[in-house]
Amino acid sequence: MKILIMGLPGSGKTWLAERLQKQLDCAWFNADEVRRMANDWEFGEIARINQARRMRNIADYEKSLGRIVICDFVCPTSLTREIFEANLTIWLDTIEEGRYQDTNKIFERPKEVDLHIDKFITEEEVNNVVNWILGVHA
Repeated sequence: MKILIMGLPGSGKTWLAERLQKQLDCAWFNADEVRRMANDWEFGEIARINQARRMRNIADYEKSLGRIVICDFVCPTSLTREIFEANLTIWLDTIEEGRYQDTNKIFERPKEVDLHIDKFITEEEVNNVVNWILGVHA
């Protein structure tokens, strides 16, 4: 199963992904770390599409091994979300705007997600998300 945790920069994606990874004992890829490994810090439209493909390819490999995989990245447009092809999408809608104006301008609010989180959650509430994921995955 491929899980996309998406939202604006600063919305808590990495915080949630780190906690879910520990509880689910699954693969986890953070977009900034993947960009660092690829030495790719471009953020134009084509670069964002390439990043979505890069994240999809990494996640598909882990999924092919029968693992749950979490990818946390902004995934700002319907096209980048379509390219990634998540099995489950968690949208962290916890902030009105992120720290990068170019990202704020292109960010498209998703029309459909599997889990919409509209406030910062507690450590205890992470357990509810884990149980939800396991319930969907079972």
